[in-house]
Amino acid sequence: MKIICVDDEPLTLEYTEEQCKRLPGITEVKGFTRSRDALAWFEKHPAELVLLDIDMPEMEGITLAKKLKELRADTDVIFLTAYREFAYESFSVHPSGYLLKPVLQEDLEREVAYAMEGRTKTPHILACTFVNFDLLVDGKPVTFSRSRSKELLAFLIDRQGRKVTRAEAFAALWGDRLYDYSMQKQFDVYVRSLRETLREYEIEEIFELSRGTMRVIPERFECDLYRF
Repeated sequence: MKIICVDDEPLTLEYTEEQCKRLPGITEVKGFTRSRDALAWFEKHPAELVLLDIDMPEMEGITLAKKLKELRADTDVIFLTAYREFAYESFSVHPSGYLLKPVLQEDLEREVAYAMEGRTKTPHILACTFVNFDLLVDGKPVTFSRSRSKELLAFLIDRQGRKVTRAEAFAALWGDRLYDYSMQKQFDVYVRSLRETLREYEIEEIFELSRGTMRVIPERFECDLYRF
């Protein structure tokens, strides 16, 4: 595996390069202090993994990551930064990892190993929650016949396996709207549609519906939010 490291601090970059060279399975490590130089090199020498600082002049790391992924969509990105507040924004490019500086060798080894494993193993069921919500089965997005059913599933995934009542789920989707008999019947339609979609894709095991409550079962699928 080839790795590109980008950091505007020369000493930090040198330290990161040395860390990467000690990793198993790494064939080449290339370092840059300027984002535009890294982008120009990547156009002719695409790498499987890039380690990026986020707070950089000219072009910050998240923008660089987006441009790199436009050139090669399957490139894995691990952000290395001293600023925890960048974490949520960084997930707009679906990185493979996020490490706070100073980076320990064992932490870097763990994140790189996770990225390498992901290149050979696609999760059967993956929920992507950052920026836009999508449910993927073997890498392909699930198509929901009703958008409210998709919203319901997103809400349940956000609850991370906790049981919610129908009234609670309804309030999350419709706000202050009255949960009267008519809306209860309408809500039942969306629940049935969700179950039918999951059954169609043969992944109904992620959803549990019992009398008066519902939930997802986190142990039965992967989710970027849970990993974050």
